[in-house]
Amino acid sequence: QEQLVESGGGLVQAGGSLRLSCAASGLTFSSYFMGWFRQAPGKEREFVAGISLSGLRTYKADSVRDRFAISRVNTKNTVTLQMNNLKPEDTAVYYCAAKYRGSEGFTPGEYNYWGQGTQVTVSS
Repeated sequence: QEQLVESGGGLVQAGGSLRLSCAASGLTFSSYFMGWFRQAPGKEREFVAGISLSGLRTYKADSVRDRFAISRVNTKNTVTLQMNNLKPEDTAVYYCAAKYRGSEGFTPGEYNYWGQGTQVTVSS
């Protein structure tokens, strides 16, 4: 069955870095636009970053544009989110998600499959 599994979350101090990884299985990975979302307590799930099927194009939320980077390796069925200069407001559960076919997507409802999430906590 289709499965996405995130890893790499943890507790870091403000200004630190983390790299999140998402491993996909049970799907033709290169046929999916991949996205990262996050959800903080009491907040809606929000788009963080996305990457096209081939990795040619990337998209990022304004709040992370200068600090985060998304990449993918289709031969390994993985997508990563490199997070630098983390801030307390980045604290959230981070999810990877897969959107079948089509173009880029920026809302949760557009995605077909989701990982279980990984906690990122940034202390001040």
